[in-house]
Amino acid sequence: MSYIPQPRTTMLGRDPSSVPLEDIDVSQAALFHSNTMWGFFDRLRKEDPIHYCKDSEFGPFWSVTKFDDIMAVEGNPEVFSSEPAISLQDPDEELNVSMFIAMDEPKHGDQRRTVQGAVAPRNLANMEELIRERAGAILDALPVGETFNWVEKVSVELTTQMLATLLDFPQENRHKLTYWSDVATQVPGPGSICATVSERNQILIGECVPAFMGMWMERAASEPRFDLISMMAHGEATKNMAQERPMEFLGNILLLIIGGNDTTRNSISGSVLFLNENPGEYAKLKANPDLITNMVPEIIRYQTPVIHMRRTATRDFSLKGKDIKKGDKVVMWYVSGNRDEEAIDRPYDFIIDREKPRHHLAFGFGIHRCMGNRLAEMQLRVVWEEILKRFDKIELAGDLVRANSNLVKGYTELPVRVQPL
Repeated sequence: MSYIPQPRTTMLGRDPSSVPLEDIDVSQAALFHSNTMWGFFDRLRKEDPIHYCKDSEFGPFWSVTKFDDIMAVEGNPEVFSSEPAISLQDPDEELNVSMFIAMDEPKHGDQRRTVQGAVAPRNLANMEELIRERAGAILDALPVGETFNWVEKVSVELTTQMLATLLDFPQENRHKLTYWSDVATQVPGPGSICATVSERNQILIGECVPAFMGMWMERAASEPRFDLISMMAHGEATKNMAQERPMEFLGNILLLIIGGNDTTRNSISGSVLFLNENPGEYAKLKANPDLITNMVPEIIRYQTPVIHMRRTATRDFSLKGKDIKKGDKVVMWYVSGNRDEEAIDRPYDFIIDREKPRHHLAFGFGIHRCMGNRLAEMQLRVVWEEILKRFDKIELAGDLVRANSNLVKGYTELPVRVQPL
């Protein structure tokens, strides 16, 4: 039986301290669109770190908000299952997709191993020269002295070019990948990329599926190649997916698009924002470019591009004294765990020479840890190495616009001007 939403009070514009603890609902996308979620998470970590929301747009759910508790949930996949979904949103009856990130063992591991070779360390080393070449070309083409949208001109362009390469997707059509990613991750509604769920589904089924189905059939009929679609078309655990399990096919395609696009693109955008908000750190970076390597994981922690992941309890379980029932949704809020003052020193400060900068949850933990984490870090490192060769500063030149999503913490507009050396 599906959950029937009830009338509820918006958290937007509310003082976090004024809302009764039992009424706090951190799942509302408007909080992340307005960047006003922090006070609610601070309160939950302090007063009720395993918090039950009795009613939301997505039904009742448990919030896990502290660093160590998130790791405990991630590290116990037998109790906290990734099936049937890894987001708060339940599977859409009309578009019930499945993907290996939302599977348990052994199926998850079988499908993940099919494609993870593409981002193995040896192959990443071979990719670095191409990333550097493309980053340099993108930066050289920027309109010096003019205001432009950094998200569109740099973040999207670089990550989409690389994603198209990994998929062997036509470069001339690469911006469709960004579009489909945004369609899949933003909450439909006024001001969003899709007005309704039906519109979203029509785009994904009518545009994304045919494009990748054609590529899949072509790769399956050819000798195996070193791209993600060919790997899946020839992989023992995945080769029959397109014909026999079309919703699993779509789900895994969307997973590769979103995972290969959103994390890096939003961290590249966030890096510009954070350095402008922290001019002392920007000066520190310019004085010592060797800090880039340390800065990269700090950017990813501070941004936390994936806001949450959901698990579903397979049995009754007591977590820190809270009685979770079989079938309950358990949501790990990475964005909160990365601001946990008991796990991270001065978590609200952006510190590019922070000690142990990789001590964060932005890539997840355990069997579902992001397999493209090193690729994301490499792209971010290379783009800043190339920026410092060309520009004295990238300065904000207008109001930014954040994505309307409770899953992906990102940006759609970041107006900037670049100052050459």
